[in-house]
Amino acid sequence: MTVLFDTRPAAYAVIIRDGAILLAYWKQDGKEGWTLPGGGLDLAEHPVDGCIREVFEETGYHAEIGAMLGIDVGHWPADSRLDGADRDFQALRLVYEARVTGGELTHEENGTTTHAAWIPLPDVGSLNRVSLVDAALRLFRERPVNGKLD
Repeated sequence: MTVLFDTRPAAYAVIIRDGAILLAYWKQDGKEGWTLPGGGLDLAEHPVDGCIREVFEETGYHAEIGAMLGIDVGHWPADSRLDGADRDFQALRLVYEARVTGGELTHEENGTTTHAAWIPLPDVGSLNRVSLVDAALRLFRERPVNGKLD
């Protein structure tokens, strides 16, 4: 039996400098929390290009994308989808290491994130955050050869 589901590919950046990580505050359909800068890819957009675009849109920074750290897979059953669709949803979240090359911290306008900030790494654990943040930090620390967390 074939199960029909929707898939959304997305690319995110882990940007750490001076002991702090750059995070964006996501707020949509009554849910909210800190997340990595990044997001869904446009049709036929390469993940590296999408990651650069999303980092700029959400933070105001220009970024250079480095090594791919891995892929985080998210699954939401149809009855928990924010958009009300009647099929399960799968997110393929490509996580890259990146660094800021220019720009200045600004807030996104008319997007799903409200603002971005540099958060000291020791403070991340106490934040209201999406699961992607923890997965990405594990990928950054552990650097699994195949890009998959066990």
